[in-house]
Amino acid sequence: MELDQLEPKAVFRYFREICRIPHGSGNVEQISNYCVDFAKEHGLEYRQDESFNVIIWKKGTAGYENSKPVILQGHLDMVAVKEDGCEKNMETDGLDLQLNDGFLEANQTSLGGDDGIAIAYSLALLDSDEIPHPPLEAVFTVNEEIGMLGAAAMELSDLKGKTMLNIDSEEEGIFLAGCAGGATVRCNIPLKRIKEQGIKRTVTLKNLTGGHSGVEIICQRANANVLMGRILLELGKNLNVSVISICGGEKDNAIAKVGRLELLIAPEDNELFDAVIKDIVETIKHEYESTDPHMEIAAAQEASVSEYSVYHGSVSMKLMLALVHLPNGVMKMSNDIPGLVQTSLNLGIIAENEDAVQLCYSVRSSMSSEKEWLIDRIYSLVEFLGGTCSTEGQYPAWEYRKDSPLRDLMMTVYEELYGKKPVIQTIHAGVECGIMAEKIPGLDCISFGPDIIDIHTTKERLDVASVERTWKMILEVLKRLK
Repeated sequence: MELDQLEPKAVFRYFREICRIPHGSGNVEQISNYCVDFAKEHGLEYRQDESFNVIIWKKGTAGYENSKPVILQGHLDMVAVKEDGCEKNMETDGLDLQLNDGFLEANQTSLGGDDGIAIAYSLALLDSDEIPHPPLEAVFTVNEEIGMLGAAAMELSDLKGKTMLNIDSEEEGIFLAGCAGGATVRCNIPLKRIKEQGIKRTVTLKNLTGGHSGVEIICQRANANVLMGRILLELGKNLNVSVISICGGEKDNAIAKVGRLELLIAPEDNELFDAVIKDIVETIKHEYESTDPHMEIAAAQEASVSEYSVYHGSVSMKLMLALVHLPNGVMKMSNDIPGLVQTSLNLGIIAENEDAVQLCYSVRSSMSSEKEWLIDRIYSLVEFLGGTCSTEGQYPAWEYRKDSPLRDLMMTVYEELYGKKPVIQTIHAGVECGIMAEKIPGLDCISFGPDIIDIHTTKERLDVASVERTWKMILEVLKRLK
């Protein structure tokens, strides 16, 4: 089947147009202007703000003129990644789409189904004069993938809707009805260096399982950054060790799966170092053999004694104490929703500069007081150790509503159309619904979407049949919101 024959045709036509426009996070002006041009061409009222968020309004169809408005919401940016060797410039080039066994994908790059499909659904609705619907308020945010920055900056006082369809989930038949709030906490331990002579030993951690620090924190996988603190403690119990450098992790919201710890030891301690490392590595691998079966921890060494710039002993001690004693992982499970993590934190990144070693934590909780208490715990210990902390990227929790007419309607429609009940979930991760609900008091919202496999990777693929089923559900829900 050719791409232009995919059903629903209007949805896939707009999706193809979106894919022609580069729209990775931070590169959103062009896709934002595309939506503005769409509104102008269709004679629709719109607003574009300084961040390039866009709102487009459309009146209700015949018989729905006086119905309560419905908000359609998705984000314009995508995670733009490509395979090694791919020559495409993700900043300037569109995507090369292809159909493979019922799935739409992009050749050698991510597809951006998250969240291009939400924009395509919305534009297809705004374009049609035949689909019955209440007044629509289409809200397109930017830079969701790098901290929900657009939603956080957006002014929403001109919206009238109190019912919102957030089309930003990736599993058909699973409706999200709540999420955790969160923040990023950066801890700085002042760095002072001295010169010492010895043998350099480099401890490398790699091939840990990692994962999303919200959804997969419950798996209790190994965190490379935390393990480096444990290794420092075990080595310090047996011999004198000086830190040359430390780094680990890739993103604050990802469980660290790599780490690198450069150490300096006395030549006479070399054999003892190997023995201690061997014991702690065996212990760690045994403890995590179920969650991190491919973990590798190795300790290389330089051949000769040399002079190095190392952390002052007090700095190494403070770093070790912070890594060992600051909390990490699941802090509390929900007492109301079985199996849901309520509060957690993740040491995602360790980095250093000339002045400090920085520990970057992602803190999450569906209860704001617990989130603040956890942040206070981090601040108090780091400040006791002579460091400083800062908090950024705060986003609110989206609290589960026991009474949700929209949820009830969508459950009914889905079961009528497809003969099975949808699953209602709340997740231990941030979605834009939390920010929107904080800005629109009384908002009744559900997050949903078609099946998208392996999002944020070059293997991402969009289930064509699922897109059509989800479209039919949207049409029926809008029809009944009279």
